[in-house]
Amino acid sequence: MENIKSNNSEKKSVVNNPPTKDEVKGAWFTIKQFIFELLDIRLDTDKDGTIEDIKANISMKGHTAWVLVFSILIASIGLNISSTAVVIGAMLISPLMGPILGIGLSIGINDIDTLKRSLINLGVMIGLSLVTSFLFFLIPIFRDETPEILARTSPDVRDVFIAIAGGLALIIALSRRNKQTNTIAGVAIATALMPPLCTAGYGLATWNFNYFGGAMFLFTINTIFIALATFVIVKFLRFPMLKYINSTKRKRIARIASFVALMVFAGSIFLFFNLFKENQFKRAAQHFINDVKKSKISIIDEEDKNINYKNRSIKLVIYGNKLSKEDKDYWNAKLPEYGLNDTKLILQQGMDDSDLRNEVKNLSDLYTHNQKIITSRDESIKEKEQKIKLLENELTKYYENQIPFLQISKEAQINYNGLSNLSYAKMVRTNFNTTDTITVFNAKWYDSVPNTSQQKLLLTKWLKTRLNLDTLIVKSE
Repeated sequence: MENIKSNNSEKKSVVNNPPTKDEVKGAWFTIKQFIFELLDIRLDTDKDGTIEDIKANISMKGHTAWVLVFSILIASIGLNISSTAVVIGAMLISPLMGPILGIGLSIGINDIDTLKRSLINLGVMIGLSLVTSFLFFLIPIFRDETPEILARTSPDVRDVFIAIAGGLALIIALSRRNKQTNTIAGVAIATALMPPLCTAGYGLATWNFNYFGGAMFLFTINTIFIALATFVIVKFLRFPMLKYINSTKRKRIARIASFVALMVFAGSIFLFFNLFKENQFKRAAQHFINDVKKSKISIIDEEDKNINYKNRSIKLVIYGNKLSKEDKDYWNAKLPEYGLNDTKLILQQGMDDSDLRNEVKNLSDLYTHNQKIITSRDESIKEKEQKIKLLENELTKYYENQIPFLQISKEAQINYNGLSNLSYAKMVRTNFNTTDTITVFNAKWYDSVPNTSQQKLLLTKWLKTRLNLDTLIVKSE
């Protein structure tokens, strides 16, 4: 027993002992090792194969050029009919990513020849795309401003994040030994390089240079951040730098590439910051407008252009009761609370239309009253129609139970010469348990008829057959 108790006490002491520093360090090392193996992309990277794949897809000529032209045409049709599915299909077959990846790769490995080739093919790609979409939208029946076109006329800060994430996903998928084609296709859809080019062509065809500028700005943002993401991953994975025999030339090229990368990075940061500030301004302005509407001020003609970030102005078109000077001063003073410092609030309002709105309200009330009267009449008519239908059913049942006595009497007179008089009636009979209705005929015969009982029996059989009645009584006088 003593041994058992000592063993139990030893077990308890072991259980209660806190983990040592070595054990904590070991657990932490295991977790770090797991996370490192989970997220590490360097072990399965095919650097030479990735460089070859990117360089092979830079060229925009021959088959690739025609594929680009037809994919741009398909995307333009999709934008014109506002079909997201058609636009997605066009993005899946477009070869737009090649020159952009080539720019990021060439800067990352100091390959000036590939950089020149990528820039030239990027220009060719943009030119072919703009010409194709321009010629399509030049046709008058394809010039409608659809929601799909309007959605690509101005960039948003979220487009930057999409371009960065898409570019990172794309170069990581390409650098893998086993290429992930589904990821490449998904990035082509997500980054949406083609629709902005088609929208830019639409802007040129309709002489709307605001649309052209906004769409090209969106395309430029996507292009820069995809190339930048490619450059970052190429540097992170330590792709082999291109070596030149002339060390002076190598250094000069390295400086040029580094300068270009720095300029792209600085421009990207500048674009991102501007878009972020614009997005912040628009969100604050929309919040301000929503609060104005909650205060029962009626606003019409709400459009995106009424919130102008460049001029830092908010335009509100108000109808109904005119705002007093105190009201205008109040809302102008509220602007800083929404982070809208140095923002100009433009309030446009017409004449006071209180009388007109009262008249509209009276007409609306009169219409509602008339609708109630019409509804009550409809219900009354419906109720009467139901009563008529019920009476018709009852009348039909009544006639079904009636006997065609005149026709029966004529036929009976022909069949029975001795019959001098015939009458009938419905007799109700009860035994205090059940109640029956029985048809009763009363027949009168001439005195010359020798056997009235036999005639009565024949008449009864004939009437039952003629009237299809199982129960029938014939009486004789």
